[in-house]
Amino acid sequence: MRRVTYPFLIIVALALCIATYNTASMIATYGSKSDGDGEDGNEDSAKFFDPLVKMPDHIRQGTKKKRLFHTAVTANDSPYNRWQCRIMYYHYKKLQNLPGSEMGGFTRVLHSGFPDSVMDEIPTFVVDPLPVGEDRGYVVLNRPWAFVQWLRKANIEEDYILMAEPDHILVKPLPNLATDDLPAAFPFFYIEPANNEAVLRKFFPKEKGPITNIDPIGNSPVIIKKSQLMKIAPTWQNVSIAMKDDPQADEKFGWVLEMYGYATASALHGVQHILRKDFMLQPPWDTEIGDKYIIHYTYGCDYNLKGELTYGKIGEWRFDKRSFTRGAPPRNLPMPPPGVPESVVTLVQAVNEATANIPNWVEGA
Repeated sequence: MRRVTYPFLIIVALALCIATYNTASMIATYGSKSDGDGEDGNEDSAKFFDPLVKMPDHIRQGTKKKRLFHTAVTANDSPYNRWQCRIMYYHYKKLQNLPGSEMGGFTRVLHSGFPDSVMDEIPTFVVDPLPVGEDRGYVVLNRPWAFVQWLRKANIEEDYILMAEPDHILVKPLPNLATDDLPAAFPFFYIEPANNEAVLRKFFPKEKGPITNIDPIGNSPVIIKKSQLMKIAPTWQNVSIAMKDDPQADEKFGWVLEMYGYATASALHGVQHILRKDFMLQPPWDTEIGDKYIIHYTYGCDYNLKGELTYGKIGEWRFDKRSFTRGAPPRNLPMPPPGVPESVVTLVQAVNEATANIPNWVEGA
């Protein structure tokens, strides 16, 4: 028998490679043409068609399942809170179903203990206020207590919660900014855990970790998993009450004490937040809307007729929610003078749009 030589084996191997390549090329080319010359109907695209596995459309197009969140706004039954909630809900409904939105249901958590006059206009869940005297003269302590009750008693379909406030106006559709593990929150420049460590260590002991585990946030705006908030809310209530009862903490934190309460309670449960500066803007200090989602009109906006800010002094033109503590503002508020920043102009436009379209809007009601 003739002996097989090494060069012969090399020739056979090369022939097999060429045959395999030609076969694969024929399958890729002619197999794709039988489906209509590729996805865009030309021969060039056919050369890149996968004859075995076609990527599903929803993956190829980058689509994903919506992660809806439920918006909850705590409020009392004062006219001041009521007109703000009506404006907030108007803009929520306007944006809820637009592209980019993951906004689900909406609830005004009313902590007056009884219904009020806009129950039919705004989805509302009534909870009890703290017992007389338990708020220590600091009405904001009703906020964590309201969330504790609502989370225990209400049927909330969504897996995520947006905690918002009456003086928030949405200016664009809001997606779910949280992840499966991390809530999303707006960072406030005046919440400074590192500069208040001596006080905060009374409520967040060293064995719980560095003081920087306490985020520079309040409870609103925050998007958080419902399961996480159900654990945090009772602690938030207890820590806020403990801080109010501590003279040093009460003096140091003042009107933002409950914000420190939420941030500390979250850290005690090992929950930290993604800090999103694009979550919100606050006129008049933030002058442009940019990529922000929410206008928070907590500060007064005072300007002279040249469009110059006169903060700390009542301006020739002004918009301040505190001018309407006893009842709703009138329809068609005067627009600011030329030169006033976009954020303030947009705020007044949004208020005027809402009041013009909300039925039965009555000045002073």
